[in-house]
Amino acid sequence: MGLSTAAAGDGAQLCVFDLRRGQQEGQELDKILFFHPADCPILLQLSVIGLCEGIVTFTRIFSPEEDCEVIESEKHSHVFYQAEPDIWMVLVVEKSKDNESTWRCGALQGILKEAHSLFAMFHGPIRTSLDRQPSAELARCHLRTFLTDYLSDFHVGKKLQFPTYRDSLKERGTVQMLTVSREVALEVQSLTTVLGSCLGNVTCQSLVLFEDLLVSTTLPPDDTLNLYTYAVLRLTPRALSSNASSWSYLRKGTSVNAGPTSSSSNGTTAGERPLLREKLSKGKDGFVAADFATTEVRGVVPLTPILWFQQAEERMYLCIYQHKSLTILLLIPASSLINGEEGIAHVKKQVLENASQKIVTVEQKLTRGWGGENAYHVAGYRYLLVDPDRRVSRASPPGKVTTLSKDSLLALNRLRQEVDLEKSKYKRSDPCHDKDCEVCIRTKNNAWVIAKITRGRELYMALEKGGETLLYASTAVEKFSNRYCEGAFSTD
Repeated sequence: MGLSTAAAGDGAQLCVFDLRRGQQEGQELDKILFFHPADCPILLQLSVIGLCEGIVTFTRIFSPEEDCEVIESEKHSHVFYQAEPDIWMVLVVEKSKDNESTWRCGALQGILKEAHSLFAMFHGPIRTSLDRQPSAELARCHLRTFLTDYLSDFHVGKKLQFPTYRDSLKERGTVQMLTVSREVALEVQSLTTVLGSCLGNVTCQSLVLFEDLLVSTTLPPDDTLNLYTYAVLRLTPRALSSNASSWSYLRKGTSVNAGPTSSSSNGTTAGERPLLREKLSKGKDGFVAADFATTEVRGVVPLTPILWFQQAEERMYLCIYQHKSLTILLLIPASSLINGEEGIAHVKKQVLENASQKIVTVEQKLTRGWGGENAYHVAGYRYLLVDPDRRVSRASPPGKVTTLSKDSLLALNRLRQEVDLEKSKYKRSDPCHDKDCEVCIRTKNNAWVIAKITRGRELYMALEKGGETLLYASTAVEKFSNRYCEGAFSTD
């Protein structure tokens, strides 16, 4: 069978399977929870998942405490992610002879992590759904519609196009923050206080975004990341304008069939599709309307979605308000609203009455201080800063990154891949401590690509048209660190 199991014509496959299911002969299909492409022959699906299960089982013999992450073959890369105990997501991507499809496996695994985190935020853990309904009909239906809509963002023509070496200065799974002055920060804090008191004695949580950048949050880091990711994908003004123009997968020239969304055997309608672009639009009152499907479990007309926040351990209604470039995500504890949508209407009224002027003031001050898309450009540098502990990143604007040559980006991608491997090895040997390192490489096009990790924080950089000596590269990092990172990457 080998490792050459990707379907011709698509070049990529994504599957979700449960190792606790289908262990009896003749029941192998039961372990498949999701498979893309959906029209892939059943025998090929079983072949792919059988191979992946064999790899997982084999690698556990040698490393029972560590999950298999990547298997490379001549023609394919298999990227593994154990989303929940014994529930695996595997992405199989086909290698091509040209460099345009060169990717970093860590970035591909980030897609799997992001997809699962978003799914769990809307539908809860997969295992919980399987325990409640052993037939897995509802879990499969939710996975099919949700992951199909999620993958629509990667469709180009009839194929899925995942991040390549051209995305080496991006970091999925992080939040990008907006830097504000002390005066504006106080205004934002005043606004979040008003938002938090919209329900009287019950405290509401909130996220405030300007453009696609996070301004403030009252949620824990993991929950903040998940909701921020969803907002940037579907809710910010940029995302809503994309929704209005047409669905991404229709705009890019392909048709996606998420399959039927009929009622399951337990009577619960399994048609909720929060990533479906046509479901989201801004109303005249400033609130973003989410025309989600009705479920018997959650009420008669639950137009306002209920999200599950794992770190906060609470289910909350999501209420979205937008004023020009400012997007406010208000989260209302579900347990505090007995009458559902009527309670939501009351909260919306309170927001309009008590917070409208503060929202206008904050938006005006943020707009005046906003430097535009190139606000965080640093002349002469193309960089990516990552703080994994805080899940925050900052990078050169995409338009500036495109000025780098192909050779520089390929070299930076290879360097990041090596750094990922070293981090993984060191984490296995000493999980309690971070390893500091610095690598400077002179490329064949006479550019410098640099990676530096200090106390867990990471800096990646490409410098073109620079000096030839290693001293030049080290000095450039020192200057950048002292001026823009408060000396976090300085040697002193």
